[in-house]
Amino acid sequence: MISGAFMAPHPPLIIPEIGRGEERKIQDTVDAYREIAGRIAALKPETIVLISPHQVMYADYFHISPGSGAKGDFAQFRAGQIQIEAEYDTEFRENLCKLADAGNLPAGTMGERDRQLDHGTMVPLYFVNQYWKEYQLVRVGLSGLSLSAHYALGQRIRETSEILGRNTAVIASGDLSHRLKEDGPYGYREEGPEYDRRIMEVMGSGDFGKLFEFSEGFCERAGECGHRSFTIMAGALDRTEVSARKLSYEGPFGVGYGICAYEILGKNLRRNFKDQYDEKDRDRVRKMRAGEDAYVGLARKTIEEYILTGRKGRIHEELPEEMRRQRAGVFVSIKKEGRLRGCIGTIQPVQASIAEEIIENAVSAAVRDPRFSPIEPDELDKLSISVDVLGDTEEIDSPDKLDVKRFGVVVTKGYKRGLLLPNLEGVDTVEEQIAIAKQKAGIGEREQVRLERFEVVRHY
Repeated sequence: MISGAFMAPHPPLIIPEIGRGEERKIQDTVDAYREIAGRIAALKPETIVLISPHQVMYADYFHISPGSGAKGDFAQFRAGQIQIEAEYDTEFRENLCKLADAGNLPAGTMGERDRQLDHGTMVPLYFVNQYWKEYQLVRVGLSGLSLSAHYALGQRIRETSEILGRNTAVIASGDLSHRLKEDGPYGYREEGPEYDRRIMEVMGSGDFGKLFEFSEGFCERAGECGHRSFTIMAGALDRTEVSARKLSYEGPFGVGYGICAYEILGKNLRRNFKDQYDEKDRDRVRKMRAGEDAYVGLARKTIEEYILTGRKGRIHEELPEEMRRQRAGVFVSIKKEGRLRGCIGTIQPVQASIAEEIIENAVSAAVRDPRFSPIEPDELDKLSISVDVLGDTEEIDSPDKLDVKRFGVVVTKGYKRGLLLPNLEGVDTVEEQIAIAKQKAGIGEREQVRLERFEVVRHY
């Protein structure tokens, strides 16, 4: 069973041999770390599940460290003499992987790149080991999957601990925003302190359902590193009554460090936050479907028919005439839980009509976008779809003639060509817009490019 859970940061400078006095500037964090280490010792866990953002991370897969154990040191922080070694709980790991597989959750031990413990794992264990060493470790990484997938992995952690009857503590390792100060590691953005305020409110109260309300774009702009760790931990506490206690929050170096502890009080079936979120999301999509126009309706119908039957839909006479007669480039974008799930399009028309362009690109976005696995039938009621109909492109001689809200951009260097649509969440400046378009085309950041702009009509 899960006997306790803890949210903890991982600043290496908190270790005296690395901080060399700087750790005193976050003394509240040091003291809180000692408190949670003492709490863990009092629980006497047989297994510690430690979730680290600096473990191996894949876009569509959760990596769980294989082998019988691992060790590491802080040599990269000029303190190689400090070493951490851990024995893995292989039985827990094997059962966790089996439960994940049974639930179609992509998680396992494949793809390890570095056997050494990362600092997101070692910093928490540095403190824990001063108070308690009679445990085995399960080391879990994050992924690029949705927050609900991270929560689901936490649910499998809880189930594994119950099946094995294993006294288990969960540590969610993660710093907060890295954008709190101009002289911080990533400078300042207003989303930085806003993220830290919101996350400490959520984690300090144990109201884990609100973790799903943080959009991907907002988290990216805030420069956080622990949100997915916290969400996995929340899943491990699914249907569990907890007493949440905020122990500390500091950010003097431009990075937020928050520590919270969760005491287990028993079961509470009303704290089924993923189920509640899934129902809200399905309701949101149902309402969206009711208001979709013919463009999006055709894209959705095409995707559903192709995923369920393998056949492409036909153009019907009831479609608006401009869809059947006119030609234009079209992009079909698919999102799931606010995250991109597929996007394919054409800059110039390839098919005989806009309708045919939508059909072809909808299928491609659903099953041929190389960044994502094909959409599965059980995802169909969770998808948000938009269709962008592109206007003509026009060459421009300066980025000054771009506007990220109004114009999309095409960048060209030789045979390489990249496009970015306008008015995208998280793209706030022309410089960002051009940089992303270059990246998509495989064009170097400093290379000169030919610029074109275009307008779109976006259908939701």
